[in-house]
Amino acid sequence: MELLQLEHFGKTLRLEGSLAGWQELYWGDSLVSQLSATENRDAKSTHHFELSQQVPQTTESEEQAPQTIKCQLAIDLSWQPFAIEYQFIIDGSVIDKGSRNSKDIEQQVPIKKAPIKKKFSSVGMLSLGLKLFKSAKLFKVILAGGSLAAYSWFFSWQFALSLIACLVFHEYGHIRAMQYFSMKTKGIYLIPFFGGLAVSDDKINTRWQDVVISIMGPTFGLFLSLACLLLYWSTDIVFFAGLAVFNSLLNLFNLLPILPLDGGHILKSISFSINSKIGLVACMLAAALGVFISYSLGLALLGFLLIIGSVEILIEWRGRHQSHLLPLDRYGQIFSTAWYLLTVAAFVAIIIYFADSPEHILALPMKILGS
Repeated sequence: MELLQLEHFGKTLRLEGSLAGWQELYWGDSLVSQLSATENRDAKSTHHFELSQQVPQTTESEEQAPQTIKCQLAIDLSWQPFAIEYQFIIDGSVIDKGSRNSKDIEQQVPIKKAPIKKKFSSVGMLSLGLKLFKSAKLFKVILAGGSLAAYSWFFSWQFALSLIACLVFHEYGHIRAMQYFSMKTKGIYLIPFFGGLAVSDDKINTRWQDVVISIMGPTFGLFLSLACLLLYWSTDIVFFAGLAVFNSLLNLFNLLPILPLDGGHILKSISFSINSKIGLVACMLAAALGVFISYSLGLALLGFLLIIGSVEILIEWRGRHQSHLLPLDRYGQIFSTAWYLLTVAAFVAIIIYFADSPEHILALPMKILGS
């Protein structure tokens, strides 16, 4: 990930690194210094490199002679929580110094790589087609209409409208989180039989951004379920109860630790931010506890999917140090885990609440989870 960016002499000095300890320092597009990967790297390190500049001679007839200047970038880096202090030194004199924290990383704009000309390929044409597809507002209307028609054909128009309302409310939660991080959004796309998609042109820089953007969809979904539950208690209209329980089931499946679902992004960000074997063991024990509780409550399908998702994340855990995303600090790991578990527990509680309902449709989500 990009740790630092400075502007001097008309060029950008850029420092990149990862949790594994490797660091690369670029002057413009040229690599001028690098440190190899190691998990035991000391917090303080110094990059040494030299630059050449043309110095004019005393007479106009003489050519300019190159002069070498010695440069150093001294840094003091901490990952948990993230903080970096730096000094840029030229020929023994400090010309720039300062510090950065996680808030600075969240707000930085990634360096755009120089475009590379590629030959014709079907993948490239597909990518271009998707960009054109996402930029056209007309397709939003077409997709929304297609979703409404498809769900109405297989179920009913009342069910279709309710389902689309749940999807839009869920995706709006993602949009609000993106806007909180000042990311440009392109809106919500409804895809028949695949749900919805909140689209942004900007990239995330930290795992905290990934957690918040991912979990805000289910959190907004929980708000909707609770509102419907209150309306049911107030009016005794079964429609509101059905909307509350099915919206809970929809969001609960979205929280499963399986990529690319929201739950997969959340738990991946948490587990990949843990830089110790003890933390990994804690994650494994928590996953095992979740499976045990699921089977104890008769949620066989949920327990089975939890096993699959946990194995998938564990397989990818070994490559966590190569990610460009700033990891969660200890507080972020604990807060994200608690937020995730409480959200899951709330959806499960709503489903269990209606499990013994005489209305068959209200008890159906519990039967699905117990299958």
